[in-house]
Amino acid sequence: MRPLRFLVPGNSGRFRCGGLQVELQTARLTASIVPTEVVTYRRREPGRPFLADLLRQERAPGEALWIVSWGFDVPRQLRLLRGRPVAYHAHSSGYGFNLPAGVPVLAVSRNTLGYWGDRAPRNPLFLVPNAIDPRWGDNNSVADPILAAARPIDVLVQARKSSAYVLQQLVPALRAQGLRVEVQSGWVDDLVGLFRSAKVYLYDSADYWRSQRVSEGFGLPPLEALASGCVVFSSVNHALADFLDPGMVGHQIGCGTLLADLERIAAAAADPGRWQADPDQRRALLTRFSEQELRQRWAEALTSIGQHWDRLASLTPPLRNPSPARLEAMRIQMKLRSLARRWRGRSVL
Repeated sequence: MRPLRFLVPGNSGRFRCGGLQVELQTARLTASIVPTEVVTYRRREPGRPFLADLLRQERAPGEALWIVSWGFDVPRQLRLLRGRPVAYHAHSSGYGFNLPAGVPVLAVSRNTLGYWGDRAPRNPLFLVPNAIDPRWGDNNSVADPILAAARPIDVLVQARKSSAYVLQQLVPALRAQGLRVEVQSGWVDDLVGLFRSAKVYLYDSADYWRSQRVSEGFGLPPLEALASGCVVFSSVNHALADFLDPGMVGHQIGCGTLLADLERIAAAAADPGRWQADPDQRRALLTRFSEQELRQRWAEALTSIGQHWDRLASLTPPLRNPSPARLEAMRIQMKLRSLARRWRGRSVL
C-alpha cells in the first residue's frame, strides 16, 4: 500500500475551517493504516512539507499516493501532479471540472458518488464517508429528562451556512416564545461542549449551497449534533439525504410554514426525548460513520487504488470517458435512426 500525502492549502489562520478539520481528521485515520503526511501548497507551515519543494526534490512518479480535495484548486493540482499517483477526495460536487482518465474518486457521500458516477463513469469510484470524531460520542442524551433539563440552551444555530429564513425569521420568532436560542458565529475551541449544552440543533444549508452553485458535500454538523444527543432539525439537500430520514432520524426544517417550525421546535425543546430518533436507528447510523467502520473502508479503497496505479505503471491505458461532443453525436444518431424507423413505417402503410 502506497504512503499517502494529503494536500491542504494551509493548516492555520484563514485556512482554519470545518473542511480543513475533516481532511486533517481523515489523515489521522489513514495514518493508522499506512504512513501518512499532510502537505501544504499555498503557505509554508512549520513542521509541514511544502508541495513545491517536494515536486522539485522528487522525480515522478514517486512512491506516494497524493490526495487532492480542495474544490476549485483541484484542476491545477492535478496538472502539477501529472505523472504521479493521485486520487481525488471528493466532498462537494458541482465545481464543473472534469477529471483526467484514470484518476480515482474517493467520494464522501452517495450524492457526490452519483455526481462522479455520471460525470466520470470510467474512473475508479469509492464511497468513503467522513468519520465522526470519537469526541462527539453521546454521554449526555436528551432522551433522559434529567439530563435534558441540565442543557441550558433550548436551540442552537451556527450562523455560517444558515439561511436568511432561520436567522431573520425563525430565530426571532423562537425567542419571542421565550426559548433560549444561541446563534454561534466564529471559531469555538470547545464545539463538543457547546453542542452538549443544547437540546435542539438547527441546520439549514440549502440556500447557502445553491448560492455557491455547489453541493453540501457531507453535512457533518447535523451528524455531530445527533452524536451529541441533540434533536436535529435540518434541510435535506444533497448529501444530507444520505442519513437524515425526516421524522425518523431528524426533522425537516422549513416544513411548509413558519408556524409548523415554531410548533415542532418548541415541542422538541420542551420534551426532547419524544423527538429523538429511535435509539437502535441512531446507534446504527453513528456506527456507520465511526472511525472503526471507516478505517476498514479506507483500507479496502487504498488497496484497490494502489493496484489500479500499478496497472497504469505497467503501461495499461486507462479507460476514457466519452467526450461531450461524442455523446451529442450519439444522441443525434439515435434521433435520426428513430426518425428513419418512423418514415419506413409510414411508407409501408
